[in-house]
Amino acid sequence: MSEKIVISPTSRQEGHAELVMEVDDEGIVTKGRYFSITPVRGLEKLVTGKVPETAPVMVQRICGVCPIPHTLASVEAMDDSLGIEIPKAARQLRELLLAAHHINSHAIHQFLIAADVVPEDLMVTAINSVSEIRKTVQNVVDMVGGEGIHPSDVRIGGMAQNLSEVARKRLYARLKQLKPKLDAHVDLIIGLVADKGFPEGLGVHNQETLATDVLYGDRTKFDLERFTEIMPESWYDDPEIGKRACSTIPLYDGRNVEVGPRARMVEFQGFKEKGVVAQHVARALEMKTALSKAIDLLGELDTSASVMADFDVTGTNKLGIGAIEGPRGMDVHMAQVADGKTQFYSCLVPTTWNIPTMGQATEGFHHEFGPHVIRAYDPCLSCATHVIVLDDEDRSILRNEMVRI
Repeated sequence: MSEKIVISPTSRQEGHAELVMEVDDEGIVTKGRYFSITPVRGLEKLVTGKVPETAPVMVQRICGVCPIPHTLASVEAMDDSLGIEIPKAARQLRELLLAAHHINSHAIHQFLIAADVVPEDLMVTAINSVSEIRKTVQNVVDMVGGEGIHPSDVRIGGMAQNLSEVARKRLYARLKQLKPKLDAHVDLIIGLVADKGFPEGLGVHNQETLATDVLYGDRTKFDLERFTEIMPESWYDDPEIGKRACSTIPLYDGRNVEVGPRARMVEFQGFKEKGVVAQHVARALEMKTALSKAIDLLGELDTSASVMADFDVTGTNKLGIGAIEGPRGMDVHMAQVADGKTQFYSCLVPTTWNIPTMGQATEGFHHEFGPHVIRAYDPCLSCATHVIVLDDEDRSILRNEMVRI
């Protein structure tokens, strides 16, 4: 006899979502549905009709967990719409900023899953390791981006300023010193996940992976013609869930996909593993990739070089695309500028891509493992909601509507 297990909201994530699992008599999940119940933020609408410089400042406030990817995706979309080729040093600083953010964000997630995988006698060691890593890389974010949370120095056309040579050398030395500590941390996390003893095959699914770059992002690798977006009623076979879900379902080649660190490693580094353990391992290994990239960028950066391009903000109504590989996956922003104003703006954010895949990934195992599957993706749900759910006075759902706000 089928039973329904509902977890609302799911825990240790940003935003609000529900996991609804149909289970058999033995508690095995036969159908998993994960969906956002986070309401519309409205930031995409707020930037429309305003000067292009408004967008990066506004949309970086979509989320306090991942403001760096949204800022970068926004300026990349604006650069594309305005036909701007940014200077080499500006590109290096943007890549450096994102590399540091990857490490910081992955470390935050490892703190969130500590209760799942870290034994009590190692908890202090693991948390202290997370804290030390975050302190070091957030210093890079502060120095390069101008601020640690909302990076004011990331601008359309490049960056507000270059690093000083003194700052470059200082950051380079600190990251070099961090490397052995981070390597030990990664080994610790991977070992603890392995020792947890998750069931073999937990979280494995058959969906394709989607990524544009090993770490930063490449708009040329995202084909807008292959993208479609459907309402939740067309996806979920439970009508009630279809009405309550607050995000659309993005598809690539008509299929739901997985984005994120494992997807990047599959697409660009030959990673073959799947499932919950593979998610945690890929995220940990990516910290090493990001640190090596950051060290290389600081070693190459010419601190005397220009970091801002000359450009005309008028625009030609071209749809610009910014594709940034955020910690949780591919973050695509689209912007259209004409007559000096933003005419259209939209965000296709990482967790929105992963939402339909996460529910399916819970199937085939006991429902007690469902939250572990969800947390393995590090969901971040406030980023962009494109559905308004309308109800009447007694909270009965009438309908939901697609909105671009």
